Amino acid sequence: MSGNVSQTHAARDGLDTAWTGDNNEWWDWYLTLADNGGDDSPLLELDEPPALPEPTADELEALLAEAYPVTPEQVAAFARDGFVKLQGVLPPAAVSRLRRLLTEHLAAGGRDRPAGRFTSDELMWTQSADIAAFVLSRRLGRIVADLLGAADVRVYHDNVLAKEPACGRTPWHFDDHHFPIDSQQVATVWMPLQQTPRQMGPLSFARGVDLHQLVDDVPFSTKDASYDRAVSGAFADAQVSVEDGPFELGEISVHSSLCFHTAGPNRTTAPRMVLATTYFADGAKVVPSPTLVSGEWQQFLPGAQPGEVIDTPMNPIVS
Repeated sequence: MSGNVSQTHAARDGLDTAWTGDNNEWWDWYLTLADNGGDDSPLLELDEPPALPEPTADELEALLAEAYPVTPEQVAAFARDGFVKLQGVLPPAAVSRLRRLLTEHLAAGGRDRPAGRFTSDELMWTQSADIAAFVLSRRLGRIVADLLGAADVRVYHDNVLAKEPACGRTPWHFDDHHFPIDSQQVATVWMPLQQTPRQMGPLSFARGVDLHQLVDDVPFSTKDASYDRAVSGAFADAQVSVEDGPFELGEISVHSSLCFHTAGPNRTTAPRMVLATTYFADGAKVVPSPTLVSGEWQQFLPGAQPGEVIDTPMNPIVS
């Protein structure tokens, strides 16, 4: 199997062009590809999570430098299923601090956050040392390295993903379809910054790292929700097991770039805020031909050329 399984279908599926908008415009477009059923039920009333007393600088530094104990069973589950959920990776006080930092970051950038919007920003670690402490932490990087069986991992990019109240579904997809990294040793840490019940749209995973082979011949549409509907139907027909449970405060998930996943609508009155950071094994190359769904990949790998090993100041080793 090639390093990026979507490349062979790029031309067929209308993806072999570059994205010309910004990252939030990309998300605005991408969510139009999800099959939303037009749920008009009342939103679940939820308050913003209360601010908690934050850890001291010394306490936070010690926590983020400490490796999380990934077990052999979790490594095996990740290899088999394509994802794993890990409890207690950060204490509630640290999560509360991170939510405050990301909320302030979006406000400082003048981001409009209307109901129904999927608000996103990226590369925040390059603008804030406080955010970088989390994104570039050994705590998170070592988890990914252990799950991938890699000696070291580099950061690809961070994302704040805020599903505002009444925002719709995220379509079924796998990230190998998105990242212009010629390796399958790529994984994303998805860290909710509040308790995340099903009504808020937690990330959901199709169980099986090779499930992409089941839908490999489904044409990807850049114009409508036909791909999302077809993948959902194929998984239902094959009785694929889906993990769609809630997330507790401090719980994270890590999913492989080959893992198919989706997220439900946010049917609550509070924003669903997440820090999502993607890491890849040191030594990986840029794919020969990045596509439309790679978005603004050049800003994440500045100066790296197709076919070259990724080694830029924007992709430091973090494990």
